[in-house]
Amino acid sequence: VRLVESGGGLVQPGGSLRLSCAASGFTFSRYLMSWYRQAPGKERDLVASISSVGGWKNYADSVKGRFTISRDNDKNTVYLQMNSLKPEDTAVYYCSRGRFIGGNYVSDSRGQGTQVTVSS
Repeated sequence: VRLVESGGGLVQPGGSLRLSCAASGFTFSRYLMSWYRQAPGKERDLVASISSVGGWKNYADSVKGRFTISRDNDKNTVYLQMNSLKPEDTAVYYCSRGRFIGGNYVSDSRGQGTQVTVSS
């Protein structure tokens, strides 16, 4: 399993970024995919998840209405469009393959992460 994130960077508050995650080494279209983030000194925060064919999506309350998760199974890629970014969105963002067990998200693979910094 290989997950490679890209698209992070420095953006001003109110700006936008689009993260991409290229997947390989497994049958991408069979798996739920997620993005989570971790800021220094804070716990991991599940941001968004999307079902294997994209019919179900779930978002953390903190990003609802601002972030959109999508996927292209022909390209083995999952995306996170982030709009109206806030300083509190600053974190390392990870692409993850996993599943929900008893309502809890369990990751079995993740990428190396991409830094998102929201600052003026």
